[in-house]
Amino acid sequence: MPGRTLLPRRVPARTVAACAALLVLGGCGGDGSGDGGGPLPGAPTGVTAVAGSATSVHVMWNAVSAPSGIAGYEVYRGTAEVRDVPASAHMVDVPRLRPATTYVFTVRARDADGRLGPRSRAVRATTPGAAPADGSAPITPGAVRGRAAGSHAVRLSWSRSADDRGVVSYDVLQGGTKIHSVRGDGTGTVVTGLRAGTRYSFTVRARDAAGNLSPAGAPVRVTTAPGSDDGRDLAPRGFRAGTHRADGAYYLDLSWVPPRTDGVVTEYQIQLDRRPATSLVWGGTAPRGSARYSFYVGREAGVGHRVRIRARLPDGTWGGFSAERTVTTGPRASTR
Repeated sequence: MPGRTLLPRRVPARTVAACAALLVLGGCGGDGSGDGGGPLPGAPTGVTAVAGSATSVHVMWNAVSAPSGIAGYEVYRGTAEVRDVPASAHMVDVPRLRPATTYVFTVRARDADGRLGPRSRAVRATTPGAAPADGSAPITPGAVRGRAAGSHAVRLSWSRSADDRGVVSYDVLQGGTKIHSVRGDGTGTVVTGLRAGTRYSFTVRARDAAGNLSPAGAPVRVTTAPGSDDGRDLAPRGFRAGTHRADGAYYLDLSWVPPRTDGVVTEYQIQLDRRPATSLVWGGTAPRGSARYSFYVGREAGVGHRVRIRARLPDGTWGGFSAERTVTTGPRASTR
């Protein structure tokens, strides 16, 4: 998965006030070397946690690489290690939790030399309230559909299941293996990290708070596009760029519509003149409709910039870049 090189720019108070829901992140760090053993494994990315029932949470993350190879992963609830999984596993169900409780999870990678890398970012999941004795499973999700989203991703959707006590989550299976978990109020997801030109079979099943599982729905078979693509099907849509002048300086004004995913997109990367310029993370409620952001680009008129944006998808992978826009600062600012 692509890394991030962040080149933070000074944002005047007016811009900060206008974009109070956003945090501008700057990057820093050392070389990540361990004591005499070369670089440590990196922190797992794309970590997500979804309540699977009143007493379990499903935690997922992206694979990590290391010079000596990865031997496994350690999953932590708070500060306590709760699961140890082999390198081939990138997800785990954490059982024996309390209903109606919020938990914090992190993941660390362990290399073949036994050295642990840093923790991932912390993610939270809240289990639903305890259900009375319940032996009835939800009904099978229906109308499962799928289509390729380029060469390396598939977009799935289904109709809602029903349960006498309520559906808490949906399991997405590739072949017979669970690969993803979606909240009970969701009816679709994007599966990434697939091979180009390959036929896949997916099924979906519903789970209630007591952990009862519905039968899996009818399989849907999807073939990813051949070759390679730039992830355009998972790029922000309707991207526009303009410019304005305030307090003797020029700012770029951006607007876009988040890509279609099963979750809310909270992080974006802006490229200015084909270099990473700013990473944006919504600290409050991220927009599902049109999003806007402005940032400082200098005090000189007549300067042209090329700008584009991409989103970090809910599973931690980056979607494709939006269309690139060209903006020129000045009294007669031009855009195209």
